[in-house]
Amino acid sequence: MDGTVLCAANHVPLTPINFLEHAALVYPDRPAIVASAPGSALPRTWRETRVRCVRLAAALAGLGVARHDVVAVFAQNIPAMCELHFGIPMAGAVICALNSRLDAAMASVLVLHSEAKVIFVDYLLLDVAKEALSLVTKAGDRPPRVVLIKELLDQSSRHPESNDKTYVQPYDYEYETLIGNGGSSPDFTIRWPADENEPIALNYTSGTTSRPKGVVYTHRGAYLNSIATIIMNEMVGPPPVYLWTVPMFHCNGWCLTWGVAAKGGTHVCLRKVTAAAVFDAIARHGVTHMGGAPTVLSMIVNSTAEERKPLPGGRPPVTVKAGGAPPPPQVLLRMEALGFHVIHGYGMTETYGPATFCAWKPEWDPLPPEQRARIKARQGLHHLGLEVDVKDPATMRSVPADGKTVGEVMLRGNTVMSGYYKDAAATAEALAGGWLRSGDLAVRDGDGYVRIVDRAKDIVVSGGENVSTVEVEAALSAHPAVAEAAVVGRPDEYWGETPCAFVKLRDGAAGESVGAEEVIAFCRARLPRYMAPRTVVFVAELPKTATGKVQKVVLRERAKAMGVIVSGSKSGQQLRLGQGSETEQRTRSKL
Repeated sequence: MDGTVLCAANHVPLTPINFLEHAALVYPDRPAIVASAPGSALPRTWRETRVRCVRLAAALAGLGVARHDVVAVFAQNIPAMCELHFGIPMAGAVICALNSRLDAAMASVLVLHSEAKVIFVDYLLLDVAKEALSLVTKAGDRPPRVVLIKELLDQSSRHPESNDKTYVQPYDYEYETLIGNGGSSPDFTIRWPADENEPIALNYTSGTTSRPKGVVYTHRGAYLNSIATIIMNEMVGPPPVYLWTVPMFHCNGWCLTWGVAAKGGTHVCLRKVTAAAVFDAIARHGVTHMGGAPTVLSMIVNSTAEERKPLPGGRPPVTVKAGGAPPPPQVLLRMEALGFHVIHGYGMTETYGPATFCAWKPEWDPLPPEQRARIKARQGLHHLGLEVDVKDPATMRSVPADGKTVGEVMLRGNTVMSGYYKDAAATAEALAGGWLRSGDLAVRDGDGYVRIVDRAKDIVVSGGENVSTVEVEAALSAHPAVAEAAVVGRPDEYWGETPCAFVKLRDGAAGESVGAEEVIAFCRARLPRYMAPRTVVFVAELPKTATGKVQKVVLRERAKAMGVIVSGSKSGQQLRLGQGSETEQRTRSKL
């Protein structure tokens, strides 16, 4: 309108860095980062955390890290990981948090693709990192400078140099030394983004394809999704105490590595997620919020009486944001009985993590528990940062809200990625038509809520991590006795689902000489452990279409009919089935 202007007074780039500045000013003496286990170091306040992050940014600048350079982090959920999410952007650089479950081969591929100038390595992952960096050198590239994080979270952790005479220093700098006297300064001038659409993070999709796809986040998107996630997680009232059961490498901890600071909350860091550790942290630190894949929920509901501790009384239940595969209704019911409030949602790396959630309506409160659980297991509606729709991918028309018509989940808005790093063709394909195409198939129920019914891309989501069936099938096919193989997901009580391999053996190898354990061990030697099949089904033929394409929809039904793998069941289940035979049906009924 006439008389309006866009200027420095009313247009400042949005960035999560502001969350740390605000927390240090408003909550200077409030605990910012603590370790969950007893005997760990004293908590750091928000004032101390800001000073450390500024020193970290100064040290990176001193190492020659420039604006938009990539700085990788290979670490578990330790306090340094929280600091790095602020210190790296404060240096104007881009944080690339690598999956801590990667093997050396894939880690080297991502280090090469990202062109990281520096990599921070958790000492527990040092052996994998050393092997990965040696592969980078063999590829003819110069490896990034290595900063080793020797951070202990509890007294039981073994220091990398203690009682180990063979330990050799394979790093350039040590984290605490770098911050303390490695050229850092608390007076460093923060490198604020000149444009809010500058990159802040590079996140690799975890195994969805055989080649790396690096998703680029902006300062603006990270800021907005942090705010949306705070609202989605119902972080109202006093500053939250957030237990890190979600990997911080995964979509930057669903943007809560930044979001907790916006509320002046407390990060409770946890290296290894176990039921006992979760209950202990809740009791010890007064945890109010946490998150996780169905794996975490199953771990909690299947915990023993010895592992459990009473939840603090006289306050609301612990809020748990669940993501990944929809949690079974029975798990939701048991979580509620234990005193947890579960919020189920859906998202992708390409949407900064959470994109939709099953927003609860008061009119559902009086419904029977089983019906409430079925409603809560849906993916629901979008949060405040974007839009979600279910469309016919060919016509781009929205499907009717009849609970039957299947379409593809599509999203658009301010919290959709800016693109795939170094892959303009894949970016154009994913964002064609002005919507992010998820590849997930869903229906809209009568109330408009989205309910996913299948995955168009045959991805298996195991413990919150995506497993590429193409990569697993390639590993299976490398076995000398395997003629053909196809992989789908099988329901798993603990992991949500795990890879189930349907294998056709070569002639002469169909006897008992080749078993499931051998096939699984063969895959584990070539893949990260979570990607290896847990079930192997030997078949005479794989079901195929007239054009020779494997009918995975048929295999998924077979895997589902086998039943859910229960916690504690033996890994490496083996079946030998004929295609649709009576023997096959009898075998199924025994599972």
